[in-house]
Amino acid sequence: MHLHFTLALAFAFVGLSFAIPARAANPFLPGWEYIPDGEPRVFGDRVYLYGSHDRAGSNEFCDVILRVWSAPLADLNIWTDHGIIFSTRNVEGRADDVDWSDNNLYAPDVIEKGGRYYLFAQIVGAPCAVAVSDSPAGPFRLISQIKKPKDTPIDFGGWSQYFDPGVLVDDDGKVYLYWGGGSSHMAQLNPANMTEILPDTYQANILPTTPPYNYQEGPSPRKINGLYYLVFAAGNDLSYATSSSPTGPFAYRGVIVSHIPDAPGGNIHGGLAQLNGQWYIFYHRMTNNTTYSRRACVEPVTILPDGSIPQVKQTSLGFQTSLDPYQTTPADIACVLRGGNYVTELDRDTRPVIHNKNGSVVGFRTFDFGQPASLSLSLRVRGGEVPGRLIVLASPPGEAPVEIGEFKIEEDSSGHWRTITTTVKPVSGRAELLFKFVSDSTDRPLCDLLSFRFEPKK
Repeated sequence: MHLHFTLALAFAFVGLSFAIPARAANPFLPGWEYIPDGEPRVFGDRVYLYGSHDRAGSNEFCDVILRVWSAPLADLNIWTDHGIIFSTRNVEGRADDVDWSDNNLYAPDVIEKGGRYYLFAQIVGAPCAVAVSDSPAGPFRLISQIKKPKDTPIDFGGWSQYFDPGVLVDDDGKVYLYWGGGSSHMAQLNPANMTEILPDTYQANILPTTPPYNYQEGPSPRKINGLYYLVFAAGNDLSYATSSSPTGPFAYRGVIVSHIPDAPGGNIHGGLAQLNGQWYIFYHRMTNNTTYSRRACVEPVTILPDGSIPQVKQTSLGFQTSLDPYQTTPADIACVLRGGNYVTELDRDTRPVIHNKNGSVVGFRTFDFGQPASLSLSLRVRGGEVPGRLIVLASPPGEAPVEIGEFKIEEDSSGHWRTITTTVKPVSGRAELLFKFVSDSTDRPLCDLLSFRFEPKK
């Protein structure tokens, strides 16, 4: 990992924005930041990530604030925190933005229209807010609630009102709003004010909840090469459907990325963005053994001439093409967690993989080892309730994993982090890495894994 601790400052409209050094991995934001439900938008020469805001150790989805992060297209590994852009309560010196609810904010979207930037923010169990800013970095100023047509028999209210809004501005200037938790909906907005649903434009159930769609939530619209896409959450799968019209019908096309079988299960939510000619799918992963602490991840995808998107695996790469095994790799970028283990946050700077029991696997994709003559591997571990072994396996892409080394894990109740080192068989070129935990106990963990590093010998 290349961690450059150079801090740059840039002034935002309110307070300061901080350019955070490259993490160069998934999750790609600083480890202590939790931005799920990512909606990426390119404005000018930067990509902006809008999403919900989670907290480590929380027992509920999301927060009362929205934050936005952005990165220059010229360097996708330097992300700037623009701070709180919208809130339902007084937080960190920022005044409450709405007077009708103090509830949490879910999965927003932001679009540009006429040189201004419009935020659509769902408030749980309360009317959805529309806000505006002269900058995609905010802060955003409330305009009003979304307004349904007068005398309409349609009730847009209730707990899921405009749940996970996604907005599309078409080439002809028409504006389409998509939303729904548990069922899907769409309507056209008045482009003159961006707050009124136009009469006779509402449609329900645009994406079925039955197979193969299995629609759950989070419709994210895009228009790509004349085709209309809706990316949406379907349980553990982030799926997509396409149409020749923004109003459908939308045909199911497949899964883009999934938590199964490698990552802890839970909801998944995200969107597409083209950055420097490459398409990416943004999504989130679970941490802290809960579905309430989710962090932003990204994978490159290919959009084929027929409009299809082949499914991709979750990786540890972020915006990198490979990881450097000769730099310290933090365990929290693991993209494979099997057997009940998980990433947890002990403090702002410490996030190990814990509960590594017999049969648990921790995996990372993908390293480039070059051509070392020999290798040693050092791990930072803690604890050891039971003795056992930690088997190290490597696999070139598409090949079966091969054992390259083994650690003996001793019982240790000191609670201190320690370094253990062993010689492993040389690995050449690109390879995935797996750590498999083995012991005679079925329910007691061997040790926590904090980080690791290879040392080559010429």
